[in-house]
Amino acid sequence: MSSTPQDPFYSSPFGPFYRRHTPYMVQPEYRIYEMNKRLQSRTEDSDNLWWDAFATEFFEDDATLTLSFCLEDGPKRYTIGRTLIPRYFSTVFEGGVTDLYYILKHSKESYHNSSITVDCDQCAMVTQHGKPMFTKVCTEGRLILEFTFDDLMRIKTWHFTIRQYRELVPRSILAMHAQDPQVLDQLSKNITRMGLTNFTLNYLRLCVILEPMQELMSRHKTYNLSPRDCLKTCLFQKWQRMVAPPAEPTRQPTTKRRKRKNSTSSTSNSSAGNTATSTGSKKKTPAANLSLSSQVPGLGAIPNCSLNPGRNGDLCHSAAVTPSGQFKEKR
Repeated sequence: MSSTPQDPFYSSPFGPFYRRHTPYMVQPEYRIYEMNKRLQSRTEDSDNLWWDAFATEFFEDDATLTLSFCLEDGPKRYTIGRTLIPRYFSTVFEGGVTDLYYILKHSKESYHNSSITVDCDQCAMVTQHGKPMFTKVCTEGRLILEFTFDDLMRIKTWHFTIRQYRELVPRSILAMHAQDPQVLDQLSKNITRMGLTNFTLNYLRLCVILEPMQELMSRHKTYNLSPRDCLKTCLFQKWQRMVAPPAEPTRQPTTKRRKRKNSTSSTSNSSAGNTATSTGSKKKTPAANLSLSSQVPGLGAIPNCSLNPGRNGDLCHSAAVTPSGQFKEKR
């Protein structure tokens, strides 16, 4: 029998004695406090299962994490999905960080139907670095969180906008190397860029490529297809969605009334006077409806196209009106 989080004998990646308490409603800021405590319980032996369990506890299945900051070459904005969030937090510690926690001051909460939004304009991400030198980095910015309004209260969207950062070196270290210019020059250099290590920045750049490939990876894991077959299948499905016509409501076919065919041109001259008083004259000769007063004196050509072929197989012919009012066929 497979163990689940509801199973009392569930073995958690956080340890054999860890079991999550019964879900209860807490304040959103307290969830950040719980996340800080979970990050502090990390050890050097924490593997991918530990980080997946960490992300499952604090992030929704469709959660997104966004970081916005400005580097020397311009502003940057990176957004990663739920499957890449565990790896993001692990890269922070792989870059020499030994401790990570978030401090929220004067945050504002707004409640909605299915979510809770926390807007903190004075958020600080504090990281303690053990290498290459002992340094404390305070990264300040604005943090906007959206929690689901349920018992678990997990994060749905995480958006951290970095404004500034500070790297703090203890005075004791400066006093120890006061007579060594090379060490002092090394201490004066920054070890992060906008509070982020090179490991984290390289991973965010890599996520630009990995994020669109999540569909390929998921299909490969589900159907055990080769990478080339996964790419062909995804491209074919996208092509089908592009060329598929939009669904339209079914319409009843309208019945068209059959029109009477025009009389042959051989009898048009003899029956011109009689058909003026008949009821079907409007359909047979459209030129009979036009008054002669509206025409230019002289010969006026009135086009009369018919689907009935003429003597030479032509589909269109014209009739000329003489000054006396008689029709004269013109080929």
